[in-house]
This record gives sequence, structure tokens and C-alpha cells, in this order.
Amino acid sequence: MTAASTPARTGPNVPLIIVCGCLIALISFGPRSAMGLFFQPMTDARDWSRELFALAVAIQNLMWGIGQPFAGMIAERFGTWKSMTLGALMYCAGLLLMIDAQSAVALHVSAGVLIGLGVAFSSFSLVLAAFGRSVSPEQRSLAFGIGTASGSLGQFLFAPLGATLIEHMGWQNTLVIFAGLIAIIPLLAIALRGKSEAPTDASAGADQNLKAAISEAFGTRGFILLTIGFFVCGFHVAFITVHLPPYIADLGLDPSWGGWAIAIIGLCNVFGALASGVIGGRYSKPILLSLIYLGRAIAIFAFIMLPVTPASVLIFSGVMGFLWLSTVPPTSGLVAVMFGPRYMATLFGFVFLSHQIGAFLGVWLGGRLYDETGSYDAIWWCGIVLGILAAIIHWPIEEKPVPRLAQQAAE
Repeated sequence: MTAASTPARTGPNVPLIIVCGCLIALISFGPRSAMGLFFQPMTDARDWSRELFALAVAIQNLMWGIGQPFAGMIAERFGTWKSMTLGALMYCAGLLLMIDAQSAVALHVSAGVLIGLGVAFSSFSLVLAAFGRSVSPEQRSLAFGIGTASGSLGQFLFAPLGATLIEHMGWQNTLVIFAGLIAIIPLLAIALRGKSEAPTDASAGADQNLKAAISEAFGTRGFILLTIGFFVCGFHVAFITVHLPPYIADLGLDPSWGGWAIAIIGLCNVFGALASGVIGGRYSKPILLSLIYLGRAIAIFAFIMLPVTPASVLIFSGVMGFLWLSTVPPTSGLVAVMFGPRYMATLFGFVFLSHQIGAFLGVWLGGRLYDETGSYDAIWWCGIVLGILAAIIHWPIEEKPVPRLAQQAAE
């Protein structure tokens, strides 16, 4: 080991960072991806409308997005462990306070604000940033795919787990168990306790501060297009996660198919995220993103136009699962390519804010339009149109470093 070596880059530590980061992504993504399973039991128990519960989850997604850039800044300033410990505390508090939420305000504060901020400060976005500073540029896309796949595995595991626990132990006890699992995150985050250090080589942008990095990003056309396009990803995944289970039940299928649908999405996304990480490391990331969004639009169109049966639910879930968070490796990878890993947590946080604004609208509009029309048809069609637009938006993005990095690399 040379004097210039850092702990984050020593061989023995990288596997530990990957393993612990993947476990954090799995655990943190699990409970929030199972929120749709609490939809019917909580609304029935409290006599709430669908819009009221949907608004709570929409607030959760919005707060996740708003909190993400600040979580990135804190992680880069004080270290990943401190950010994730703060996030785990808020996450646990939100889950436990949901149990006694009797009013709309209590639900929106617990399930919305606290869980949303908790996820922002402890989720896979910070894990990916830790991976980005720990592995070589050639390995980043694959590492991002592995981290994203781990979050998807959490969705696959927590969906049937949540459904089973709710059925046999009640939704209140299920929330307690979920909170206990989230409490493990600070222990796992010890391995990720480092922070982004100013690089020693000029090509990495050692002389750039955070304010300059943010200004540079928002002055880059590709970053703006990437941010706008990621809005659509949030719209799709949040609407489907929350509203697909009740949509399936409304059509007369057994409610258990809703849990299996979310589980299949999570399982197939494991493979989709890994495949996206490999493909994004070898081929054009913008074109890959365009194809993913176009595939989503086609899948949604086929699902709503054909008769809904258990078989069609499983097929749709599998296809959407493969395309689910497969957007994350190429999206985060493009941020790293364009601006380097130094401020990746913060810059990807801004991109992710757009994702969560889309998630807010997808969840809330789903509940609002359902309450007004008694149908989800309008929101499904919105998803199709947005998928096509996202495919168009990502195509012209240039996969190359910003002029500052390109010039420094050439010197």
C-alpha cells in the first residue's frame, strides 16, 4: 500500500462496502415498496378515502426527493454513516407513528414526511455514491447495477413478507417489525462511513467546490434532459407500486395477486438492474434509457388493452420489473461520466428530486382521479404518453465528460 492510498480504495475494503451497501439498499427499499399493501387495511380501519392515503405516500415520495440533495451534501461533508443513521432514526419513527395515526395530518407526517426523509438519508442513492468513489470507473456501471438490484431484491422479499405478516399478525405489528429491520441500517453503514474527498489529480476536478459543481451541472444540457426524463421513471414506479394492488382487486381478482405482482416486479428488477449495469458499461447509456422508457409504454398499453387475468398480471409485472429500476444504473452512470464521482451524491440527488416529483404526481393523481371517476384509465394513459416522451428526451444526451474534465484530462 502506498502513502497515497485511501481506505475506500484498498482491495479488502471494497467487497465489504459492496456487501454492506447492498444489504442497506435491500432493507431500506423494502418497507417503502410495500406501502401499497397497507392501502386497504388502513383505509378500512380509519375510514379514509383512497386519495387521503395516496396523498400520504405522495408526500413520502416528494420528501424523499427534496431530502435527497441535502442527504448527499451531508454525506459528502460529514460522512455516509452519519447521514444513514439520521435517516434510519426518521424512518423508524415514521413507521411506528403510522400505527397510532388517527387523522390525516398524523398520517401525512408519519407515512409522508418522516418516512420520506428517512428513505432519503438512508437509501440506495447514498449507497451508489459510496460505490462510485470506491470502485474504478470501468466497474462503476456494474457496481451501480448490483446496488440497484439489491434494492429490487428488497422489494421482492418485502412484498410477500408484508402481505403474510399483515394477514397473520395485522398491519400494526407488521409496521413494528419493519421498524426493527430498519434499525439495523446504522450497523451496516459503518462500512460506508467514509466521505468523498477532494481528489488529488487535476483531471478529477480537485479545484471545484460544491456550488460550482451544482452550477456546472444545471448549465449542462445533458444533465437537464436527464433530470426531466427521470421524472417519468418516478411517475411510473410510484403509481404502479401503490395503485396496482387495489387496481387488481377492483377488477375482481384475489387481493393476494397484488402482493405477488409487486413481488414479481421486484424479482425481475434484480435481473433487469444487473443487465442494465452490464449493458450500460458497454453500450450507449442514453440509447439504453430511451429503449427502457419505450418498452414501459408498450407494456402498459398492452396491459390495459388486454383482459386482466392472473396470467396477464404476472406477465405485465415481469416485463415492468425488468424495466423497473433498470433506469438507475445508466442514469447514475451518466452523472458520474459527465461530472466525475466527487459530488455525485449531491448531483444525483437533484436528478432524483425530479424522479420523486414524478412519483408524487403519479401516486396522488392516481388516488384523485380514481375518487373522481371510479377508474384508473386516465392515469394509465398518462403513463403511456410520458413513456414515449421520455424515450425521445434521452436519445440526444451526450455521454461524455463536461468540457472542464475533458480539458483537464487532455493536459
